[in-house]
Amino acid sequence: MILQALYEYYQRKAADPESGIAPEGWEWKPIPFVVIIDLNGKYLRLNDTRENDGKKKIPKRYLVPRGIGRSGKDACEVANLFWDHYGYVLGVPKDDTAKNKEMAQKQLSSFSRRLKALPEEVRKLSTVAAVLRFYEMEEYRKISSQELQDCLKIAGCNLTFCLDGYKGALTEDTGIKDYVNSLVNSVNNIENEGDDDGFAEYKAICLITGQKGRIQRKHARTPINKDTKSLVAIQKNSGYDSYGKQQAFNCPISLSAEFAYTTALNTLLKSGGNRIQISDTSVVFWAQKEVKSFDLETDFVWLFKSDKDNPERGIEAVKGLYKAVDSGRLPLDEDNRFYVLGLAPNAARISIRFWKTGTISDFAMRIKQHFEDFKIVHGPKDNEYLSLYQILSATALEYKMDNVPPNLAADVVVSVLDGTPYPRTLLQQCVRRIRAEQHVNRSRAAILKACINRFNRFYNKGEKEVLVGLDRTNTNTGYRIGRLFAVLEKIQEESSPGINATIRDRFYGAASSTPVTVFPQLLKLKNHHLAKLHPGRKVNLEKEIQEIFEPIKIFPSHLTLDQQSLFAVGYYHQRQDFFTKKDVENK
Repeated sequence: MILQALYEYYQRKAADPESGIAPEGWEWKPIPFVVIIDLNGKYLRLNDTRENDGKKKIPKRYLVPRGIGRSGKDACEVANLFWDHYGYVLGVPKDDTAKNKEMAQKQLSSFSRRLKALPEEVRKLSTVAAVLRFYEMEEYRKISSQELQDCLKIAGCNLTFCLDGYKGALTEDTGIKDYVNSLVNSVNNIENEGDDDGFAEYKAICLITGQKGRIQRKHARTPINKDTKSLVAIQKNSGYDSYGKQQAFNCPISLSAEFAYTTALNTLLKSGGNRIQISDTSVVFWAQKEVKSFDLETDFVWLFKSDKDNPERGIEAVKGLYKAVDSGRLPLDEDNRFYVLGLAPNAARISIRFWKTGTISDFAMRIKQHFEDFKIVHGPKDNEYLSLYQILSATALEYKMDNVPPNLAADVVVSVLDGTPYPRTLLQQCVRRIRAEQHVNRSRAAILKACINRFNRFYNKGEKEVLVGLDRTNTNTGYRIGRLFAVLEKIQEESSPGINATIRDRFYGAASSTPVTVFPQLLKLKNHHLAKLHPGRKVNLEKEIQEIFEPIKIFPSHLTLDQQSLFAVGYYHQRQDFFTKKDVENK
């Protein structure tokens, strides 16, 4: 299902000439440096294609013949066509060791040998002839170490050629394009028998297309995070073989289908609009067909991602989602599926964290419910909606995403997309951080509210839902005691203006877990603090305490995890209520 959806995405993009997706047999490759030569093969200069985007230098991407996978001791014998890293193109080693110098010479020989093996009609092309003369005259030796200084700082830096006076790379030559395309057609032609590895003549029904074709043995690798791994990799071992079929012949995928799905995945992973990086999980998403009434594919990234340069972008996306739901603009086409794929590096393969499919309408409604669940009273200067980054970082030490448990981010996204309860780990992490720091902020209170409400709603617990703001009708013991703790802290603050530490800094942990050990002492201390207040203010606060106390019969010896969560929410609600009243009075 995943491979088929990726294959369909490639076909959709390939049908659009403006999409820029690489045609079969080609790939878009970042090339930091270009070797400039003239028609006689003479070396002129080394051009740096990188442009500074304010944070780092981004190399220009060129459309080049698709790279060949290589591994093992004979990897140096395999070279790409018209482009490769500096060892192959220039024979330059990555360091001065004898081993790497010898390796670079082998790589250079492989690169030039492949050029010389081209058909005569290709070698006669002026562009190709110039490159051949470049190697015959050993012009690559004229490139100085000073010119290569920046190039060698980039691990595996790729290079290609360009003729002086031409804007594009050598690979944009029409004759070269025709040759590469003819190779693709020749390989895909099932009537054309034979191959240098003895396996390409194997033909079978492709699992993706349902058509008979040549089968790809080794699938291309995909760059994910800092690693390059395969989405599909099948071991060649008797334990995995069956009916005499080795390796990929057990699950046949044609050469064209393999190229299509890997190119689609690479395109999605390199896209800024179809990819979100959440902790160690790379999330890619796409729609089966384009929709004009509501483009979830365009807005999806901003529903989960924060934009530092434009903080309002996420708010606008959420508002657009609400507007689409409320106005009925959501497409009801059941045939148009929306796909969300979560990937993470794992050993030699890519690990699939989750795979979600559904209609655009289904996903939109569930995402809207997610934002509804996380609504909670907040200050006037705070953003209207919480981003996924704010939610996850609130549970981590020092608010750093690196400290978020690896699977938590993916589990939260799955809960949002499925409309299921949020992972219990999210609630546990949040409570743990609150107790460690004695601090309940908006994000943490919203997390606890959302986790409790969604769990109770999903399992029909019949519990009263936690509201956005202060709920005086909520009789839950944990919630009430949390409110009481907030009132006691407020009394202390008003009786001792400018105090450095309050009862929260000293007693929050015990008050939220074992109330009976703390509150009797706190209630005695509050009488001392009340005596310092204005009589009118004193009466108001005593009434607040009385209203909170009414349903509480006795302080419990301990609170469960859910009650500790409600304690924090009650505390936060009561504190916000104090601030709200103050703002109203000032107006």
